[in-house]
Amino acid sequence: MRHYDKNNVFARILRREIPASILYEDEYALAFHDVHPHAPLHVLIIPKGEFASFSDFMALATPDLIAGLMRAIDTVIDLLDLRKNGFRLIINQGSDGGQEVPHYHVHLLGGGPLGPLTSKK
Repeated sequence: MRHYDKNNVFARILRREIPASILYEDEYALAFHDVHPHAPLHVLIIPKGEFASFSDFMALATPDLIAGLMRAIDTVIDLLDLRKNGFRLIINQGSDGGQEVPHYHVHLLGGGPLGPLTSKK
């Protein structure tokens, strides 16, 4: 079984122990503005539940929660009017993938040209 830190920052935001600039919420997901944005618009969308990573989410989430998270992402795209000019969705997993918070989350970036997907090394 995987380890889930119930005191990670996103778990605390879900419990309303830490304030966040919430953009959207439903029974499946919570979307809020990133406090350290990497684009003109940078929103984090997290599922409601204890999922440490994408792999964890896919192994343990119900089909309704998986679909609900995808619908929530789609709704936020419309709320931010990003469909016409484009956006980027990013999921990081593990240290090599750049995951910083051990709660599964999706980054939604847009609001202007985003540049290359990754830095060249």
